[in-house]
Amino acid sequence: MSLAIIHSRANCGIAAPAVTIEVHISRGLPSLSIVGLPETAVKESKDRVRSALLNSNFEFPPRRITINLAPADLPKKDGGRFDLPIALGVLAASEQVPLQLLDDYEFIGELALTGQLRPVNATLPLAIAARDAKRNLILPMENADEAALVKDLNILPTDHILAVISHLQGITRIKKHKISTPPQKPRDSLDLCDVRGQYHAKRALEIAAAGGHALLMIGPPGTGKTMLASRLPSILPPMQDHEALATAAIHSISGKPFDPNRWLERPFRNPHHTASSIALVGGGNPPKPGEISLAHNGVLFLDELPEFSRRALEVLREPLEAGQVTIARANHQALFPCKFQLISAMNPCPCGHLGDNQGNCNCTPQQIHNYRAKISGPLLDRIDLHVTVPALPKTELLATETKAETSQQVRTRVNAARKLQQQRAQKPNTHLSNKEIEKHCQLDKHSQHLLAASMEQLKLSARAYHRILKVARTIADLDSSPNIQQQHLTEALSYRKTT
Repeated sequence: MSLAIIHSRANCGIAAPAVTIEVHISRGLPSLSIVGLPETAVKESKDRVRSALLNSNFEFPPRRITINLAPADLPKKDGGRFDLPIALGVLAASEQVPLQLLDDYEFIGELALTGQLRPVNATLPLAIAARDAKRNLILPMENADEAALVKDLNILPTDHILAVISHLQGITRIKKHKISTPPQKPRDSLDLCDVRGQYHAKRALEIAAAGGHALLMIGPPGTGKTMLASRLPSILPPMQDHEALATAAIHSISGKPFDPNRWLERPFRNPHHTASSIALVGGGNPPKPGEISLAHNGVLFLDELPEFSRRALEVLREPLEAGQVTIARANHQALFPCKFQLISAMNPCPCGHLGDNQGNCNCTPQQIHNYRAKISGPLLDRIDLHVTVPALPKTELLATETKAETSQQVRTRVNAARKLQQQRAQKPNTHLSNKEIEKHCQLDKHSQHLLAASMEQLKLSARAYHRILKVARTIADLDSSPNIQQQHLTEALSYRKTT
């Protein structure tokens, strides 16, 4: 009787829990059984493994083979990711592959009937876990570049099971895969200077970028709201390596194609207003990340905000503050991070022409009220900046020469403000806790009286109070001011409007 133990990883949200594959060969009628809560696609591994081994000129033991995927209470899903470790376990248990070095490796990969290795999903979380376990990782060639984003990990990619066995036997070693820091592609041609006028809205966009604040733009159609939002990534600072790794891990488990040239760019998600609450927050069985998680460390842009269903918008309330969301289903539960920056746009009324100086609005007060009431007060309370984007005067629209700032000029100030925030609290101002707000957002007595009077007049909540202070802190950072001055607080209050 022989026993072999192989190390692999399952897929559970952005986690990759360890799976120990135990293969036991004993006397008895020829059979192969897989236990340990495998789903249908995993049970089918036995047929792929048998054909792959026979077509690779190995003996498939004509004995009783039991394969245990431990821990037994963890569901094993995602198709053929366990094919390679199961095949190696059968070979090791039948003494066709040496057992001595198997404990130093983790294996992942789907087998074709010819023995070729096919790529699998969710490679990046697996690579992170393998690095933490201090093991080498053998995986399909197509997954190598994605796994190589994880530093301090020995990645051994190959395209056939024969190459894996040759490596384990010491005949032909698999070369360690190396990838240099992926170069950034040139940023998109979208530039902030393309937007004519709208200096107040541009200023609000700069403040939002500097502090990571949520922003709502209100104005008639054609005033540049979507143009402004689409140019926000051009003024945001690039992601740090740990941020990029967390974002790439989410895209990895969602099956999105991996582009190593753009992995340091912040994601910009723009779902259609017909998107459901599940599409936004995530769901399915097993749970998959939604738009808010795919926008982790980036931007979620919701155009035509009142056109989204009330249920879809309400699911954003908790994730906006918590920065993570838990999706629970009957047999599965997954936790997904979702620290996204919400940028939204809406018209002032159903027809969109209220306040456009053309007198084209025929909406009744009741229609306007019902339209704006589609967005709940608690959700509006969580949006830091409310800015009006008026219709552009024709003289400014037809001007041939403009002196608008470029995205690069604005990004320089944003980067400087973000650097101050990192030195002070190691996070953007929007993520400051209440204690950190008390420490870093102190006001002089005159500013305190101004804020108290404004809160009383505007009927603002305690949440709004803290968000005003965080916005004022960001404005002070843009001015390189160590303290919040009265003009910073006044400007922050000017963005606190309701629809």
